[in-house]
Amino acid sequence: MVGIGDDSMTNSELASQAAAGSRRALARLLTLIQDGESESIESVANIENVKSIGITGPPGVGKSCLTDCLASFWAGKGERVGVLCIDPSSPITGGSLLGDRMRMEQSGVDDRIFIRSVATRSSFGALPFRLKAMISALSLAGMDRILIETVGVGQTEIGIVSMTDSVLLVDGPDRGDIVQAEKAGLLELADVIVVNKGDLDGAEQAAANIRSGLALGNSESIPVLVVSALNKIGIDELIYALENVQVRSSVEEIRWRHRLTSALLDQIHSDSKFDSTVNDLVEGRIALEQAIQIILNE
Repeated sequence: MVGIGDDSMTNSELASQAAAGSRRALARLLTLIQDGESESIESVANIENVKSIGITGPPGVGKSCLTDCLASFWAGKGERVGVLCIDPSSPITGGSLLGDRMRMEQSGVDDRIFIRSVATRSSFGALPFRLKAMISALSLAGMDRILIETVGVGQTEIGIVSMTDSVLLVDGPDRGDIVQAEKAGLLELADVIVVNKGDLDGAEQAAANIRSGLALGNSESIPVLVVSALNKIGIDELIYALENVQVRSSVEEIRWRHRLTSALLDQIHSDSKFDSTVNDLVEGRIALEQAIQIILNE
């Protein structure tokens, strides 16, 4: 049994309430999923996920503002939009600021938009464990579209490719730390690339530089657009590009390879033996090779 408010209900009842439109039940379901509660994860296991878009890029390029703009656009068309904003957690305390939603002024007042800040907690990269199950929970709750805003580009950021149907890579006029995306290979794996803050000097040149780089890698078919989320410039063109993403077989293979790996990691981390095995390692009771066998056998 799980509690919500003053009531107690089973996991299936909680899922039913979320599917019926209860935002409170959905929030509780997402919490249980991220906590690794197995029955909650199972309650969304067979849900067919709606279209999802991963939004990533260097810090300071306006990802939150652009996410807000896109969510508001689709909500204005009558769609229900789920937004997951991922924030890094301290590896020591586990604390996280969870402040991205503060920048989403439009989305916060629209009942058709559901925003959830998600901490990375103890995950090994830039994405939290069980993110795929959280996407399934939003799909169960009747969202027509799901946006995932990531921590920011790093050499592990390629994981977002495995979690979403398409990836929007956001850059700025000064190209920021976009080299990290190039190192990770994310530049060629993105489905759409935008240079945000297009009203500032250098935006068009930054876009031209990205196009030149993509052409060298035979990825010139990836759309590279200049937009301004703040001034609502170029948003219609961006929406069109996102709604008409072309599937590339080379990217699909990478996507499913990483999706399978992520699913296996989720399974291992959710197992009750995992934490006790870590404690045994810390206390020196077993060797790493023994720990691996314990987890695999379990």
